[in-house]
Amino acid sequence: WDLFRTLKKTGLPVETGSGGLTKFNRTTRGLHKTHWLDAACVGKSTPEKMFQIDKTVLIVKADSHGSRQMCRVNKFGFPRTTAKSTEKKVKGFQTGDIVKAVVTSGKK
Repeated sequence: WDLFRTLKKTGLPVETGSGGLTKFNRTTRGLHKTHWLDAACVGKSTPEKMFQIDKTVLIVKADSHGSRQMCRVNKFGFPRTTAKSTEKKVKGFQTGDIVKAVVTSGKK
């Protein structure tokens, strides 16, 4: 509630709602159960018609930090490798990136 009170002080419209109200708003409007549609259905000011429900949202994937160990150790606890580099990108790409490959020659 401290966050709610702080947001109200900004003067912007702030609204809260319960999980039951969110589900009621979503089901009466015939919407699918997705995170972004649930966020749109919170509170009493949910519009009767939602016009952009066929749009897709940005795909966001959280990448892990890899192994937490700074370096691998042997059975006695002494380091057997060097510390891992903090750079996780190779030629500007990293795991989880979405790319489009255009192959103009050779095997497709």
